[in-house]
Amino acid sequence: MQFATGPDPTDLLTLPWSTPLAEWPREKLVSLPRGISRHVVRFVRISGIVYAIKEIDPVLADREYALLRDLARLSLPVVQAIGVVGNRTTVDGDRLDSALVTKHLRFSLPYRALFSRRMDGDLEPKLLDALAELLVRLHLAGFAWKDCSLSNTLFRRDAGALAAYLVDAETGELRSSLSEGQRRNDLDIAETNLAGELLDLQMSGLLPESVDPIDTATSVLRRYDRLWAELTAPQTIGAGEWWRIDQRLRRLNDLGYDVAQITVNEQQGEPQMLVQTQVVEAGHHRRRLYDLTGLQVQENQARRILNDLDTYRSQAVLPETDVEEETVARHWLSDCFEPTIEQIPPALVAKLEPAEVFHEVLEHRWFLSEAAGREVSLAEAATSYMQNVLRHRPDEKAFLEPSLMGLGGEVNGEGGADDADRSWGGTDPTP
Repeated sequence: MQFATGPDPTDLLTLPWSTPLAEWPREKLVSLPRGISRHVVRFVRISGIVYAIKEIDPVLADREYALLRDLARLSLPVVQAIGVVGNRTTVDGDRLDSALVTKHLRFSLPYRALFSRRMDGDLEPKLLDALAELLVRLHLAGFAWKDCSLSNTLFRRDAGALAAYLVDAETGELRSSLSEGQRRNDLDIAETNLAGELLDLQMSGLLPESVDPIDTATSVLRRYDRLWAELTAPQTIGAGEWWRIDQRLRRLNDLGYDVAQITVNEQQGEPQMLVQTQVVEAGHHRRRLYDLTGLQVQENQARRILNDLDTYRSQAVLPETDVEEETVARHWLSDCFEPTIEQIPPALVAKLEPAEVFHEVLEHRWFLSEAAGREVSLAEAATSYMQNVLRHRPDEKAFLEPSLMGLGGEVNGEGGADDADRSWGGTDPTP
């Protein structure tokens, strides 16, 4: 067996690797939603950590393991690859496929779970925006997915939006860059897969009547094209318009992207410049927040928290006082963030991840202040939120409806959640 990261391998050695995955005993498994998959997949919990195990051809298992590791090193949102169990045989000596082990993504939900609970009135655009952005990020890194679908994606809440994570990289290919044809082929595959999945939701009664599956699938391509153009399109400027470069960079940063290089060329001797931005990595706000506070959160959550940190600075520090940003951030952690999170009752910790709770408390505070006609304190807003809002939220750390639970048959390559009465552990798969 080969394990590259994660817990002590002896924890995983206790699993019945000499038994075909489809025949593993129920007491070893965790119930997660069914989905469409080419392979048998099972979910297990060991030492409080949930793993997804996929039975797959040895060559494909090693290839997908390496791809997931490479994508993680590029800071792309993917599930964490733990290892490959190879050279498996039954007790009678019959050959078994390899087993690819990944760590389940905490607080994540598959698309069917999101639609089944109707947690958000604006679910469709948020979900499609997240998928389009994931595709853009993969393509910028030179990764052709070749099997983009909702089934191969997990979603986490991100300050009211959704963040998408790649689950299945089996068919993918990582290059230094992608040609226009390779990108368009990936988008064609995505459109076909999405239309089929949305039609399936419609037949299951989970898709609102106002949503057309074909038009919705096509809209992902439009969202993708708009974002791709914003990130990569050349920009011609006059000699005295350098401010437009700064404007473009600020706009890219607001979208959560950093710029690694700017190429400037004169056009036919005229005093004009062609500015080609090379966008290589997303996460501007989350990296800044991590540097200041050590908090690892989603991009939109980081943007929202940084706004609150800036407000705290303006209120707590005199304008003429020169105080380092890191010092203010430490005070903000101890005065604002940590006390708010500590107010979460133990029985409600599975509802949302801490950063999302803090974001919602800030939103709740704004509404309370509007209604009261005065500034409501953060502590007061947190108390009200815990009692009146969070208590009624469905668990996103531990989920699902009985109609979506299942142990037998093929299960989607990754799942969404776990039984509500069991504890969780693990770490985020992204740096």
